[in-house]
Amino acid sequence: TPEKVELGRRLFYDTRLSVNGTMSCGTCHQQEKAFTDGRPVAVGATGQLHPRNTMTLTNVGYLPVLTWANPVLEHLEQQALIPLFGETPVEQGLAGREQQIFELFRTDPEYARLFPSAFPTDADPYTLGTMTRALASFQRTLISYDSPYDRYRYGRDPSAISEAARRGEALFFSEDFECHHCHGGLNLTDSIRHQRLAFSEAAFHNTALYNLDGRGAYPAQNTGILAVTGNPEHMGRFRTPTLRNVALTAPYMHDGSIATLDAVLDHYREGGRTIPDGPHAGVGRLSPLKDIFIVGFPLSPDNRAALLAFLASLTDESFVRDPRFSDPFAAPATTQGETAP
Repeated sequence: TPEKVELGRRLFYDTRLSVNGTMSCGTCHQQEKAFTDGRPVAVGATGQLHPRNTMTLTNVGYLPVLTWANPVLEHLEQQALIPLFGETPVEQGLAGREQQIFELFRTDPEYARLFPSAFPTDADPYTLGTMTRALASFQRTLISYDSPYDRYRYGRDPSAISEAARRGEALFFSEDFECHHCHGGLNLTDSIRHQRLAFSEAAFHNTALYNLDGRGAYPAQNTGILAVTGNPEHMGRFRTPTLRNVALTAPYMHDGSIATLDAVLDHYREGGRTIPDGPHAGVGRLSPLKDIFIVGFPLSPDNRAALLAFLASLTDESFVRDPRFSDPFAAPATTQGETAP
């Protein structure tokens, strides 16, 4: 409901929902970066580094599974508890502070208005359940389908993207480059759930980013869904992220270890990453566990430029500027010559 969304937006950006008042959901999920943070890996309220890169929340309501490497985490209401209360690693660090949170909700004038409005039939509207339901409601409104590519492909506007981007689209969806096998469909990922599907589609892939031992091993803190399933064949498999707004979400990969889209193309061009020395040394293209579509391909300068132009055409400027998704605690923007009241 609109009331749940309004409440969820406020909760999403409230830094008081952290152990030291320094961090909110919006700290790692910044609107101008398509709800990522620009860091290789996330940093919690206490300064603890996380093992993985912050994923975009673009169209997150259409995902059948959440996060990089948990095939059983299916619901936003469930997922919200991890950053709020998780301790390995600490994100917002609220474990053991539940009563303080509920007291804040009851005494803050805005929350005292918003919670009963959002949950009018609940005897006690101030609960973990109502908090996570409101957060999930807001996140499900983060819908992005107004990029230049959308206007070209679905809006039938031939002038919406450049000739280079059109060539890049043809390359992207060709069998020579294989990109579309994992980054296909309406959301440019092979993990999707919506009403017209007979069943949800969830996929995890090893993209040959590492090969530490010649047998496909990944660093111990980032073994993919293997950490959940225990299946050795699942080493290094991570969920395919959407490519919508991808030009805004650098750095890339599950651990933020590739800085630019240009370097991402190099990784796939080579059929896997080679790390010549150091603790992560290895030749990814030789990994026996890599996905069958990571085969490498020749990439001319013209084709590289075309692919980058296509990826840039997936940026939805209206999404990253939409005031409905912005921080309600931020000072209102002013025009030149004006001062905020």
